[in-house]
Parts: sequence; structure tokens; C-alpha cells
Amino acid sequence: MLRAWAREQYQDWRFRLYHPRMPDLRIELDRGRAMPLATQIYEAIRDAIESGHLTSGAKLPSWQDLASQLGVSRGTVRGAYERLMDEQFAIGRGAAGTRVAERPRTSSTPGRPAEATPVAELFHDFGTVPLTFQMGVPSQAAFPFKLWSRVLTRASRAAAAAPVSYPDPRGEPELRKEIAGYLAIARGLHCKPSQILITTGFSGALGLALRTLQLEGKQAWMEDPGFPLTRTALRLAGVSVTGVPVDAEGLDVTAGVRSAPEAALAIVTPGQHAPLGMTMSLPRRLALLEWAGRCGAWIIEDDYLSELQLHGRAAPALASLDTQERVLHIGTFSKTISPALRLGFLVVPSPLVNRFADVAASLAPAPPATVQRAVAAFMREGHYLRHLRRMKRLYRTQRESLLRCLRELSSNAVTVQASAGLAIVTLLPRSLSDIDVALRALPFGLAPTPLSPWSIQTPASRGLLLGVTNLDERRLAADCRRLIDLAEQAQR
Repeated sequence: MLRAWAREQYQDWRFRLYHPRMPDLRIELDRGRAMPLATQIYEAIRDAIESGHLTSGAKLPSWQDLASQLGVSRGTVRGAYERLMDEQFAIGRGAAGTRVAERPRTSSTPGRPAEATPVAELFHDFGTVPLTFQMGVPSQAAFPFKLWSRVLTRASRAAAAAPVSYPDPRGEPELRKEIAGYLAIARGLHCKPSQILITTGFSGALGLALRTLQLEGKQAWMEDPGFPLTRTALRLAGVSVTGVPVDAEGLDVTAGVRSAPEAALAIVTPGQHAPLGMTMSLPRRLALLEWAGRCGAWIIEDDYLSELQLHGRAAPALASLDTQERVLHIGTFSKTISPALRLGFLVVPSPLVNRFADVAASLAPAPPATVQRAVAAFMREGHYLRHLRRMKRLYRTQRESLLRCLRELSSNAVTVQASAGLAIVTLLPRSLSDIDVALRALPFGLAPTPLSPWSIQTPASRGLLLGVTNLDERRLAADCRRLIDLAEQAQR
């Protein structure tokens, strides 16, 4: 008995010596139970992952070490690990071993109504690999890391050798020049580099616009449904938000005039409505511009997808039709290159250039020069347009695969409504909480976006937005099946 105890302690010591990052994980096997040992091992590790005891990226012991520690065959441990990998709790990395899959931490309180769940809890952990169905992030696998690394290294050297002086708060001149050229070709928007200000993404551009236009206490139209964080930003800036319905032609201008005739601002996504995907028709665009000119109101055009139109050629920017200089155009590189850049731009009408330059210099200067110079070189050398062409082909293929899979797994719980931008819009029965289904999906490595928080008016549509940019076609059928199962379970 003493030898057996010593052997067990030795195996435990050896296990910890070679796996110093492994938490104190105790797996108790009951050989008298009817449950197979492989299932007991699987459940013990799964429970440790779900409870947070095993964190994302933690390395699991090898089959041999764990089998030796538990006194079971390697095949038994292998069966448990394969089930963990099939259900996306773990990832096999060959010689690098088996690790806990990236999994977001949710902080939902048991027993709390799903509708009371803050939208912030639905965000995937910042700085981690995108999850399946996650919106707002480009393809992780298809990004040209080596090319971008070379461009960024050159830009870093150039920035280090630059004069030691304050940079232009409006942004690097070379990047503003490249953006002006790109907008003329891709978006039909002709502007001077002096009209462009470089910002920290969309939020930086929106904040700069709201601050400079001095809209506190005023009313604003916003598409309903529309991007929740834009709505939050308006309210934080002291702007009263009026939801204006959208239909197949985009924002209903007549309804906006009827609901809030004194509005001083309209924020729209005319290229591809977020989140439903329709393009604003020409009559609606002209009506919106006519309203702004007549009432002295401003229009902020959120061109969040730029030219990433997967159906034919993207429609020209709304600002390209603006003859009365009432449109401020916002674009970013978040969907086309990476949101990690935190890089956007704001195109302002000529009469506002000096006012915006003063506010930028005083309160919201452009982000660091290194990233700006890298993006300028990326555009100047032709990499940007080539990258966009590749991404459009990839996203079209992945969107069709997702649509086909969802239709083959037809269910009363999840109904495909539309293909919108870089996402598929699905509807759920009104009896279901889309927030609850989205939270249920996160532990399985799935990150659908609930539709209801996008709505201003009630009752809001219930549905899930499924991003197409980060799909693994080898596991797509299983991921779709898992999502539908979760919706059906919530329906019971």
C-alpha cells in the first residue's frame, strides 16, 4: 500500500513538474459507476472549463501523463479529449499539445431575467481570437500578416527617424491624400485631403463630429433598428434620439419629418443598412438631402462597410450627392483591415474645415503616426485594393455556405430573413429571448449577435445576426446545428 501511495505521489509530482501552468485540477474517478471512465474525465474537465477553473489557453496534460496519473488507458483519455474538441471546449495543436479553447467570460447572474442582461455582456473578450458568427471583425485566417508586418516595420522605422516635433492633429498628410484618392475611385466621393481628419475609429469620428457641431440639447434621427453604441453615444452627448423606421428603401424620411420635425441631425448607414442590409434608394437619398438643406440640419453618413458590398458594385457614398455641404462622411479600416488599428476618418464639408481642425487640435488629435504611415503605404502600394478583392470573394463563398447550411437544417426556432452586409439575419419566435440564446451560445465558442437591442421602438424583432467572416467550413454544419439546438432548447 505504501508503494502504491508513493507511486501516486510521484506521478502527481511528475505531472506538475511538466505542466507548471496546469491549475490544481483533481479528477475523481468512480469505477463503480455505470458511466464510462472517458465520460467521467470529459465531464470533470468540461466542468472545470465552464466554471473558469481552467482558463482559455491553458494547456491540458498529454494523454500519456493524464492516463498514468489516473490509472487508465491512453485510449480512455483520448476519447475524453476528442469529445472535448468535438464540442469546442478544447483545441488540439499537434506537437504543441491540447489547450482549452478561447472562451469568453460571461457574468450573467443565475435567475436574472434575460431581457435585463446588459448588452455589454454579449461582447466577446477584447483582444482575443474572433469566435464563430461574431460580427464586426474581418477574417482572422485570411489576413496577410507577413505583408502587414513588413509594411508596419518600415513605417515604424520612418516614424522613429521623423523630426521630433508635434504631428499634425488632423492626421498624417500622406494618409489623408491616399484616402482622398481611394474615396474618389471606390465611393464616388471627391474631396480634398484638407477635408479629411484621421480619428480613432468610428467612435472617435462620431465624438469629434458631435462635439464640433454643438448638438447638445438637440434632436437627432436615427435608423430603427440601428447600431446600439451610436444611440448610446448620442445620449451621452446630450442629444435626444428619435427612432425613424426603415423599409426596403432605407430610412423613411417622411416618417422622420412627422416624428421629429425640429431634428438637427440624422445618422444613417445608406450604403448598407446596419443591421438589415438594404441600400438607401436614390429618391430617399435626395429627400434626406433636401430635408437637411431646407432645415439647416446635418447628416452623418456611417459608411461602416466601405466598398465591402458582396452583391455587385457598392453604391456611391451619400456625400457624393451633397451639393449643399450638409453631409459628414465617416469611414474606418476596422472591417477592411483590422479593428485593432483603431483608425478611422471623417470627411467634413469645406466650410467646416477650420472649425474641425481647431477641435481636433485641442481635444481629439489623430492617433499615432506609425499606424497611419503603415496604412498609407498599404494603400499606396496597391495592397489595400487587392486585399479587399480577396476578402469579397472569400466572404461571398462563406456566406453562401452558411446560408446553405442553415436552410438544410431548417427549424421553426431559427428562420433566415436576409443576407445583410457581412452577416445573415435570422428571426426567432417572439416567445424567445434572442439575448438568452446568444448567451447560451458563448460557452460553445459561438458569438451570434442578438437583434432586439438594435431596436428603439417596441416590440423589437427577435433574431440573431450571424457574421460570415470567421467561419470554419469543416465545423460549420456542427456549429449551425449547435445554434439551432440551443434555440430549440430555449423554446421548450
